[in-house]
Amino acid sequence: MNVSTVDLLLWVAVPYACLAVFAAGHIWRYRHDQFGWTTHTSQLLEHRWLRWGSPLFHLGAFLVIAGHVVGLAVPESWTESAGVSEHAYHTVAVWLGSVAGLAMVTGLGLLCARRLLTRRIRLTTDRSDKLLFPLLAATVLLGIAATTAHNVLGAGYDYRETVSLWFRGVFTLRPRPSAITGTPVLFRLHALSACLLFAVWPFTRLVHVWSVPVGYLARPYLVYRRRTTRTA
Repeated sequence: MNVSTVDLLLWVAVPYACLAVFAAGHIWRYRHDQFGWTTHTSQLLEHRWLRWGSPLFHLGAFLVIAGHVVGLAVPESWTESAGVSEHAYHTVAVWLGSVAGLAMVTGLGLLCARRLLTRRIRLTTDRSDKLLFPLLAATVLLGIAATTAHNVLGAGYDYRETVSLWFRGVFTLRPRPSAITGTPVLFRLHALSACLLFAVWPFTRLVHVWSVPVGYLARPYLVYRRRTTRTA
């Protein structure tokens, strides 16, 4: 299959450029802005919206990422050899992914509404947030729209035979742009927005993903002693 120059630009040059910015940006951020390597939490300014929005978003994001890893990085032959039929895989992926996506977009909606409607939170919004939140919302909504249009309401689309091949080819340095050029437009837009999200990742609050306090789970207990007043 012949691949046009535009396809080479979109599905080879853009992904590698975004991955290069992703890697170099993290190195630069760590060396020059370690004090800014945080979530920039605003819990002290407002906590009612955050109480619901943050758990929904993070739980949904964790499930969505796990689903993408299995769907894109694991070949179809591997799941079949493990005893999981393609029909069973797609059934579980569609419905579990829909629930996870709904939780993620609900949490993200609450967090965005909190930032827009609460004046104190709005004043703490910096330029990176103004770029991150719309791009993150677009990526999530495009993924949900693609799944709904083609695999919930539509006849079904096996992205593991197209998008997955392109995705694995990028990371194995054997790009296959022809595998994604004929996919439905929603899947292509979702893939492009995800590439852009990787490019802006190092310059936003998303860097806190790499600072999970794993050591907290194994640290010794803190013993608090109550001071007692001695009686004469």
